[in-house]
Amino acid sequence: MSTVDVDGKIFVGKSAKPEYLTLKLANRHGLVSGATGTGKTVTLQVLAEGLSNAGVSVFAADIKGDLSGVSAAGEAKDAFVQRAKEMDFAYEPDRFPVVFWDLFGEQGHPIRATISEMGPLLLSRLMDLNEVQEGVLNIAFRIADEQGLLLLDLKDLRAVLSLVADHAAELTTQYGNVSKNTVGTIQRQLLVLENQGGTKFFGEPALQLTDFMRTDRDGRGTINILAADKLMENPKLYATFLLWLLSELFEQMPEVGDPDKPKLVFFFDEAHLLFTDAPTALLTKIEQVVRLIRSKGVGVYFVTQNPLDVPDNVLAQMGNRVQHALRAFTPRDQKAVKAAAETFRPNPKLDTAQVIMELGKGEALVSFLEGNGTPSMVERAMIRPPSARLGTVTPEERKATIAASPMKGKYDQTLDSESAFEVLAKRAKDGTTTVTAPEPGQQPGQAAPQQQGAPSGGGMLGGVLGGIGGMLGGIFGTGRPSGTRLSTGQLVAREITRSVTNRIAGQIAADFGKSIGGSAGGTIGRAIVRGTLGGMLRR
Repeated sequence: MSTVDVDGKIFVGKSAKPEYLTLKLANRHGLVSGATGTGKTVTLQVLAEGLSNAGVSVFAADIKGDLSGVSAAGEAKDAFVQRAKEMDFAYEPDRFPVVFWDLFGEQGHPIRATISEMGPLLLSRLMDLNEVQEGVLNIAFRIADEQGLLLLDLKDLRAVLSLVADHAAELTTQYGNVSKNTVGTIQRQLLVLENQGGTKFFGEPALQLTDFMRTDRDGRGTINILAADKLMENPKLYATFLLWLLSELFEQMPEVGDPDKPKLVFFFDEAHLLFTDAPTALLTKIEQVVRLIRSKGVGVYFVTQNPLDVPDNVLAQMGNRVQHALRAFTPRDQKAVKAAAETFRPNPKLDTAQVIMELGKGEALVSFLEGNGTPSMVERAMIRPPSARLGTVTPEERKATIAASPMKGKYDQTLDSESAFEVLAKRAKDGTTTVTAPEPGQQPGQAAPQQQGAPSGGGMLGGVLGGIGGMLGGIFGTGRPSGTRLSTGQLVAREITRSVTNRIAGQIAADFGKSIGGSAGGTIGRAIVRGTLGGMLRR
């Protein structure tokens, strides 16, 4: 029996019957939960292997390093062979196409994002800013837009914040109260972020999401593994990074409806970190992203110890479920068992709550969506053995995989394009650093008229791009100057035209990128036309 049969299903395990994840319904999201040591990582590996065999790319965070073994061939251990025989298939060791990633560039290819891509809301959460401080950070982003300043790395944000502090008095009359003390607090939080490795994460070349969605010569999807053992020392950075990644996927990927199989399946391990201490507004946006990203061909699977870690509104969208054992030692544990049992479609042959506490290692309660999109009745199943190695790879094996990776050399060297830090340094040297409100009729995001003696490149480029942004807004009917909020109706209108405008913006960005170097062209393109989620999260 193959992990993917002719009907487009992934064989996950066996109860009284084979249990399959239907590829056409794999983008309806899922939940893998259970206590520590009950087999969640094995289930995640089995799902990743099956998706890869079906030509679907996978992204997963590797918290303890256990998932790295998917890059090495498994062993025909007696236990695996016997379990496979009981499930009526012959165990065959295999290895899968894997690309290792690491925010710090130590155990995989570096992943970077620009400051402008991250946006003020996610940065505020990352730095634990309060509402007032977040407001000042939003002003800094607005000033950067109006001055035509690219925010690529932390030194760019520092430079713009210093500009805001130097002109606090005049900015207060334009945008509301701006205190130098508040700016100083944000600067101190930036220092903390730098000490946690933020300098390595923010910058160029920024990640291109298409690099996650690749197939090898055999047509198998790439399994992208994020080394997260060190990243977990800063849980907020881990959660914010994955939320940013989800937002970028949502913004950049086109609408595809319900494809025959997903383009990418995203596994979010330690999912409770995403929701812990998150403000209500952010939780609402997460719910919206999870609900809407399905139509982009992306499936999101949360992996967590306790199903109560996931808010009800998000949990309700998890159509495919694998529940490993839970222990009911405390009142909260008992509540979790009850909640987990109630989320399954009842099976009259099972006392679901009782079985959850009796499951052995490798066993799970499973319920996958059926052909009509309804969940199957819950069944007690044995999860199939993975084909690749179960456990970690050696440092030498990891290095060999990285050396043979198709991503080798693309992200290894940091680029330092001309951006806010360099432009403001030149302006300070020339004595032309000013902050002015947009002229009447001037689009926010369009640079103010160039002052005599100021460098010509940034001002001219900002003006041209601001004009293009206004033109596109007029053509496609949002009627919105760049940098202002969208109404719900405008969000819908922009989503309808997103694919067209992104193509236009992409071409414009490519043309300008040739003249300014690096991946700044891509950043400018995103400034011209931002996707729906950009409107949700960044303004």
